[in-house]
Amino acid sequence: MSDLTIRPAEEADLPAVGAITVEAYRVDGFVGAHDDYATTLADAASRFRAAELVVAVDTASGEVLGSVTIVRPGTPYAEISRPGELEFRMLSVASAARGRGVGEALVRVVVDRARATGAGSVVLSSSEKMLAAHRLYERLGFTRLPERDWRPVPGLNLMAYGLPV
Repeated sequence: MSDLTIRPAEEADLPAVGAITVEAYRVDGFVGAHDDYATTLADAASRFRAAELVVAVDTASGEVLGSVTIVRPGTPYAEISRPGELEFRMLSVASAARGRGVGEALVRVVVDRARATGAGSVVLSSSEKMLAAHRLYERLGFTRLPERDWRPVPGLNLMAYGLPV
């Protein structure tokens, strides 16, 4: 993974982050062309202002390959985090960059960030349909938290995962 650089997003990254996030969810069939959530995914600027937005870039070219949004409990993008937890959302990797370890590198940065801030665990919600993501989380040691599963809208079941740090 020496060909990747993980760093805080910069304003210049925001158009690419928004496009990659929508593309990643769309390619996997998790959002449609006119889905309201696609608008939220595209709005990297709001995440940049209200949360901690981290990007993975190709070290040689500087091209944004993926991103993740890190949130604290009680902040605008928090969904399931509680005091003492760090949460991440909207993990995305450009389809052309899949298989390079981008997603894993971004999740590892979240875990490192949690440790650095003194959080006791990292939590996330994931659609029950995101099987590849679930395999990644489980391989990294996350376990299911079924008591925290939830449904933001009818027909969308989100599964909770957590990792003590």
